[in-house]
Amino acid sequence: MAAPRVAVLTREYPPEVYGGAGTHVEYLVRELRRLTDVSVHCWGAPRDEPGVISHQPWTALSEPKPEAAALQAMSINLAMAAGVKGAGIVHSHTWYANLGGHLAKLTWSIPHVLTVHSLEPLRPWKAEQLGGGYALSMFCERTAIEAADGVIAVSGAVRQDVVDCYPKVDPDRIHVIHNGIDPEIYKPEPSLETLARFGIDPSRPYAFFNGRITRQKGLPLLLAAALDLDPQFQLVIAASSPDTAEIGAEVDALAERVRTERGNLVWINRFLPRDDLIRLHSGATVFVCPSIYEPFGLVLLEAMACESAVIASRVGGIPEIVVEGETGYMVDYDVDHPQDFTTTLASRIQELLSDPARASKMGKAGRQRVLERFGWPSIASRTLELYHRLM
Repeated sequence: MAAPRVAVLTREYPPEVYGGAGTHVEYLVRELRRLTDVSVHCWGAPRDEPGVISHQPWTALSEPKPEAAALQAMSINLAMAAGVKGAGIVHSHTWYANLGGHLAKLTWSIPHVLTVHSLEPLRPWKAEQLGGGYALSMFCERTAIEAADGVIAVSGAVRQDVVDCYPKVDPDRIHVIHNGIDPEIYKPEPSLETLARFGIDPSRPYAFFNGRITRQKGLPLLLAAALDLDPQFQLVIAASSPDTAEIGAEVDALAERVRTERGNLVWINRFLPRDDLIRLHSGATVFVCPSIYEPFGLVLLEAMACESAVIASRVGGIPEIVVEGETGYMVDYDVDHPQDFTTTLASRIQELLSDPARASKMGKAGRQRVLERFGWPSIASRTLELYHRLM
């Protein structure tokens, strides 16, 4: 069978990548291009890369309100659908592009494959961020996912979430293809210069967190746990801009309390370039992922590939990544008993910070697991096989 012409629809694409979905698309496209013809339709500024077309929202929808932002997303989706004419199959990522994939399917009579990185019904805190825009994001996702020819879930847990949230979707149309990472890019790269630049003491073990300031990522839970950590240990937080003023104020207050009551908090309040992130992972004794919702957990693969032990919430797809007691630890999360979670989280962090040799052994086991299970070439090959089955 001839290789299909694939149109990938996404909000994020280099250099405008801010989350796991964007990283996923970057590497999937790179590997698919070794196998077939791929074009990319994305948001943002014009790109110089051949085969990449960027789209901007309608200027008539420029009112700076959350509801208008959702309408802007829908206007970009219309442009994407028009722009993929001639493609043999369209593959969309996240609600920001799913409607475009659905409209392309209807307009050009081509199959639509949709990758689920997360699900809107499982992120109710977005209502405070998006207002009425949340209802629109739910509409875009539901419309597209219920009609898609193929649905890729990035973990077995996400597959079950799709079945639970969207019972109209035939389970036979849902395929698990795990997320992945490039271990030739994400690999141990210790750097004393990088630690010094960020004010990290190389003689003291540190726990590291990298993520957005959003309810989903659980940063307030980590800061609460930090109050129970021995003050000799460092906590390094790399956290970008908050989703809302409310979550920002909550995190600021907790961070100030940690500084006052125990100290040794290093706060990096900006998005980190990949090289710095790799070096901070490489220097960390343990990486902490306290998410309350994590469909897959790509950030854990990044840490493990850099030989950092990991401690994470036992939610979503994380149990498919972390091997308990071998590559790190998982902590049960119960929304009704957050104090139990923070107490256990603090205990596990303290355990590994106090035993760097054990943490190092876990880190090496984690990288080995990444090498064996989560490489991009096999992910792209399985994705291409799905395209062929649907055409």
